[in-house]
Amino acid sequence: MTDKTYRLLIVDDSFLMRRIIRNIVEKSPELEVAGEAADGVEALEKIAELAPDVVLLDIEMPRMDGIEFLRRFRMVSRAKVIIISSVASIDSPQAATVLKLGASDIIPKPSGVLSVDFEEKRGAELLEAIHRCIMSGK
Repeated sequence: MTDKTYRLLIVDDSFLMRRIIRNIVEKSPELEVAGEAADGVEALEKIAELAPDVVLLDIEMPRMDGIEFLRRFRMVSRAKVIIISSVASIDSPQAATVLKLGASDIIPKPSGVLSVDFEEKRGAELLEAIHRCIMSGK
């Protein structure tokens, strides 16, 4: 890639998923986890302070879900967004909505106990999606 370090914000209500995603991201030397948020409200509060290049966003969260976050987020940031969600399979209504709202990519995640398999089963796919959206400028 380049010598630049790209800053990421992880937004997921599950502490375990935030840890798993952090573990995946930290394997790539040009990616830095700038911060984490447990929902869309907290994420919006951190955007100006952290100035992430990429937001890794869940859809189902308390207080403010990922779709409402995306609607508001685009007014304050041009960072790229990758959806990581169990409800946004590529042919779902949620996927169509987030892509229309500007998400760069969608990575499906298993729900429940199976989420611990995410790093093993989707880790490489997530890193590829991050690199692809950074390089494409999308």
